[in-house]
Amino acid sequence: MIEIYYVEDDLDIAENVKTYLEIRQMAVSVLYSIADAKRALLRKRPGLLLVDRNMPDGKGDELCKWIRRLWGNQLPILYLTVRGETADIVQGFQDGADDYVVKPFELEVLYSRILALLRRSGQTKELRIFCDHLSLDTEKLSVFCDQEEILLSQPEYQLLLLLMENKGKTVTRKQLLEQIWDSNGNYVNDNTLTVTMKRLREKLHNPTCLKTIRSFGYRLEESI
Repeated sequence: MIEIYYVEDDLDIAENVKTYLEIRQMAVSVLYSIADAKRALLRKRPGLLLVDRNMPDGKGDELCKWIRRLWGNQLPILYLTVRGETADIVQGFQDGADDYVVKPFELEVLYSRILALLRRSGQTKELRIFCDHLSLDTEKLSVFCDQEEILLSQPEYQLLLLLMENKGKTVTRKQLLEQIWDSNGNYVNDNTLTVTMKRLREKLHNPTCLKTIRSFGYRLEESI
């Protein structure tokens, strides 16, 4: 199911769009401020973002620029706005929008534009994995807590990557030992995993999303 974030302060429009898209098997989370949108995006990147350019606490175009600085062109962005002048539309695309729909709009048209955007971005490689305030860039091999880059050793990075890739699932200690150390020809005892996990937690500022499943393994899951 495609996950969509919709940044909109008009409750009626937001509810109509959400209801229409969810009937068509899309999961829509409505965010009523720029601040809420940034918090949600730092936890998880959706499949597509719908954004109103005029929000109570800021401008949608500033949010768009922030997203492009953070992820480049990985997240498709569609503006929904009353600003329909030619100059506004041109500026919207210059700020990083992938498409632009002027209010009022037909829901069927919006749905078609969303499908077109998703088709165009369907082959985009998933480069960042998220859990709460943690993000892992699989291309740059870098890890961030909010926007602070965290320097990890190779075993620490591999440990976090395995848990990120299996977010919501418990990964056993045996699986972690086999995939991180045994696969590299390094046969270690169980205490090595315990020490590595302890160091990883400390470097990540002891995130609440990283759970210990006693006598079994570990699991990463969203705290909110």
